[in-house]
Amino acid sequence: MATITAAMVKELRERTGSGMMECKKALTEADGDMEAAIEAMRKSGLAKADKKSGRTAAEGCICVKLGADNKSAAIVEVNCETDFVAKGDDFIAFANNIAQCALDSAATTSQELLAVAIPATGVSIDDTRRELVAKIGENLAFRRFERYVSDNGIVVSYLHGTRIGVLVELVGGTVELGRDIAMHIAASRPLSLDESGIPAETIAKEREIAQAQAEAEGKPANIIEKMVEGRVRKFLGEVTLLGQPFVKDDKQSVGKLLADHKASVVRYVRFEVGEGIEKVESDFAAEVMAQAGLA
Repeated sequence: MATITAAMVKELRERTGSGMMECKKALTEADGDMEAAIEAMRKSGLAKADKKSGRTAAEGCICVKLGADNKSAAIVEVNCETDFVAKGDDFIAFANNIAQCALDSAATTSQELLAVAIPATGVSIDDTRRELVAKIGENLAFRRFERYVSDNGIVVSYLHGTRIGVLVELVGGTVELGRDIAMHIAASRPLSLDESGIPAETIAKEREIAQAQAEAEGKPANIIEKMVEGRVRKFLGEVTLLGQPFVKDDKQSVGKLLADHKASVVRYVRFEVGEGIEKVESDFAAEVMAQAGLA
């Protein structure tokens, strides 16, 4: 039998919004398996929210550079250890240089981009990073980038502060419409453009959960089937860009908004600082005491 720690209970509470005792019970029954506990809680209707994805777990910034005539753009994520460094001039300048190089160079991978020289200095991005690490005394990392070039449409961006950034390639619309769509993506975090981008196993899992919830309500089989299909359709509407209610007018979907403007989204990318990175929590005071030989 696995030991259920307070940290495990805390994580499950954050990810489901449920009470402490409910979470402890679910973890105990799942023998400490976090994902199994979440699935069981969702099936029983106890979970209030599923905040599994997109949690920020590292510091840094998202930076975007646009090309001429909205035909191209690049977005990068650059990370550091503390928010203090993320707001510093050296770090911000470094991130901007990477974004410009991402837009202007032919690099297709992060490793290739690290070898590109910054025009103003002639020093590669990676060597510049190493110099900054020595100067600042904190680890810095260039994590990822995307570059969009559009032949038949436009590329539009949206930045929410420095922590969330979006690129959208749009055909048949205006820059203003593209910005609205990009802002919506930043706020609503769709998993894919449409249903075709949702993995079959994800849909199957939602169907299984909906089936268990419907059966728990004691409905007849024919009613359960309709309930399950309705809940799966609702799920797909909530997680796909075209199906989501538009943030500035929830009476219409993003798909309807685009159709009204005779426009279509070719692709999009959304970056959020630190998403998917596990951040190790530490006791800073204890570290200082230990280094000073006082602990």
